[in-house]
Amino acid sequence: MGVCGIAAIHKFFAGFVRRFFTMAITKDMSILEVVQKYPDTAEVFMNAGMGCLGCAAAHFENIEQGALAHGIDVDALIAGLNDCVGATAQA
Repeated sequence: MGVCGIAAIHKFFAGFVRRFFTMAITKDMSILEVVQKYPDTAEVFMNAGMGCLGCAAAHFENIEQGALAHGIDVDALIAGLNDCVGATAQA
């Protein structure tokens, strides 16, 4: 098997693991916890209008509290975050 075949297999299994073993992000999770565990979500937070990820509030606020403080649609933010990490949002 060539390098391309191995790379394709690796890509397939990485996607499988991400999709089936990534914990869904919920609105009661802390902002800091999510960004530390899934660094790619920082861009989702910033694009939604929460560019203050390094502020003191991010250390103790959950996603819902932060989103409401910034007038952001919580459900849309959660969907975007879960889409970013490849998880299925839980109700």
